[in-house]
Amino acid sequence: MPRASFTSLGCRLNHTEAAVWAGQFSAKGYTIARWGEPTDVAVINTCSVTHRAEASCRNMVRRTLRRSPEAFVVVAGCYAQSGLDAIREIPGVDMIVGTEFKDTFADYLLRPRKLPEPVVLHSARISRHEFEVPSTGRYDATRANLKVQDGCDFFCSFCIIPYTRGRERSRRFEDIHREADELAAGGYRELVLTGVNIGRYRSGGRTLADVADDLETIAGVERIRITSIEPTTVEDRLLEGMAAGRALCPYLHLPIQSGDDEVLERMGRRYTTKDYRDFVERAAAGIPGLGLGTDVIVGYPGETDEAFDRTCRFLDELPFAYYHVFSYSKRAGTRAVGLPGHLPPQVIAERSRELRARSDRRRREFARRHRGQTVDVLFEQQDATGRWTGLTPNYLRVAAVSEAPLANRIRPVRVTGADPGVPGLATGALLPE
Repeated sequence: MPRASFTSLGCRLNHTEAAVWAGQFSAKGYTIARWGEPTDVAVINTCSVTHRAEASCRNMVRRTLRRSPEAFVVVAGCYAQSGLDAIREIPGVDMIVGTEFKDTFADYLLRPRKLPEPVVLHSARISRHEFEVPSTGRYDATRANLKVQDGCDFFCSFCIIPYTRGRERSRRFEDIHREADELAAGGYRELVLTGVNIGRYRSGGRTLADVADDLETIAGVERIRITSIEPTTVEDRLLEGMAAGRALCPYLHLPIQSGDDEVLERMGRRYTTKDYRDFVERAAAGIPGLGLGTDVIVGYPGETDEAFDRTCRFLDELPFAYYHVFSYSKRAGTRAVGLPGHLPPQVIAERSRELRARSDRRRREFARRHRGQTVDVLFEQQDATGRWTGLTPNYLRVAAVSEAPLANRIRPVRVTGADPGVPGLATGALLPE
């Protein structure tokens, strides 16, 4: 039987797609090998969000070709869409798969063998129709990702995604149910809904809240988690579902990007700091124990010292458990490149270090806040010290000692403290089931 292996760079959605491809190849008779093991087909799902990400993709392709010179190498995804010419120049690549062909390229691999020139499956036009996913994802973790949406129509000035992934489109409602049912039958107890702009999901008059309601009816689905979602797209029904204490996890990751209104306007964001604050305060007041995270871009063109200080104060004033901090870098093809006021790299690096330190403090505070509470933990794996670790519904990572295996088990834990060496990691004692 031929072997295939898969790897992804970049976002959770990329990893989701690679897991689905693994399921698709498995159904075609391939043995799925771990990345780095000998293989006949090596598939790289690439990222194009920054120039640094694109450079990492090129390095990954070259490393793969050196390690597996006889493998049929497929380069797919966002960088395959935006960097076609650059990938063509890398000797040894056998297939380049743009966005339009991601779900069907396996059908072209009848007898994979090294080629003198790559097969190119690429189109500048990307369908805007509803879509189906051709298989069911294969995941090593206890949680499974479930793609519900792709593309974006927001066109923020810093973002290339509308050009690499195309415009907004949603997955057929029935196809989401089909894969979710199969994932639950495979033993996955938590489903993580993924997409580019998932709050814009629309299929046959149904919204993301309808998806969540439907998934709760599937036997074996004990948790439903929403990944990053734009603050202007969160339905009240989602907040109500989180507050109800059923399967929908009380967790929101709401990108803010900046705490300064002038910077937000230059970014092309669709809210002000007041809009964002009002929504977060309403969500936190209505959802007990809400876990809240955000994304922040540091050093955006025109971000003055005063604007950065306003961002720091804004983040301090809201109940975040963590920040994901991104250092701005120029990205060709975005409007941000032409904005005035680009900052020196050392200023961006210094501001990024400060915000990451603030995020670490928030993570520790979030863990300490749970001291004395009993929480339900879906355990995943053992850490380097032998402790079992997993997540609560509100996205607190917890470590506990157990001689018995805990993988994929939900157990009550009494939180006793916070690990001093790992920001955001709570420690606790297992309680009887």
